[in-house]
Amino acid sequence: MNILLVEDELALSNAVKKLLEQRGYFVDAVYDGASAVDYATGMDYNLIILDVMLPRLDGFEVLRILRSEGIHAPILMLTARSTVPDKVTGLNGGADDYMTKPFDTEELLARVGALTRRTGEVVVNTAGFEDLTLDIASATLRCGDKSVQLSHKEFEVMKTFLYNPGMTITKDMLINSVWGMESEATDNNVEVYISFLRKKLKFLKSRVGIKNLQKIGYRLEVEPC
Repeated sequence: MNILLVEDELALSNAVKKLLEQRGYFVDAVYDGASAVDYATGMDYNLIILDVMLPRLDGFEVLRILRSEGIHAPILMLTARSTVPDKVTGLNGGADDYMTKPFDTEELLARVGALTRRTGEVVVNTAGFEDLTLDIASATLRCGDKSVQLSHKEFEVMKTFLYNPGMTITKDMLINSVWGMESEATDNNVEVYISFLRKKLKFLKSRVGIKNLQKIGYRLEVEPC
């Protein structure tokens, strides 16, 4: 179950991300409105948690753009703006729920659960593409009768690909998702782990490869026999 968290307060973003991940959700965190639009239109999410007061584009504008682009994922507005007109603006703009700060964590989890159930939440222990299967609990990647254990970072990178099959994933997206926005990770870190994963795919004799799209990013593709 994939969630996009859009919150510019870093400490709060980290706390909410950790809370959701402890409950088994896969969370991408971004910190401004323009990045929220890029992620939400480029990847598939089961829920978007959206602050209102954001740099570059505010939450209401992000909401308007996403709905105009045909993004139908449930959106939970999570903001300090608690006036009735703000709530009306959000709900009339296409938000599915509106929650004000400060908030109770159990209530947040309850609302997240309710919104994801509307989209047909299914608890799964694996992710797959073509002949590959990733066991989420054990971080084991399998192809046929062969398997290989992934390191933590390898697991996070591969999970990002398998949760978004067919999508082109940029290096910035991988850095944000795997290392975190405030980390000192660079493109070189991404390239190193892509190399590690390619070696493991070769070991597994999978038909799936990680294709490099020059100056754009990476995508899983089935390699010709």
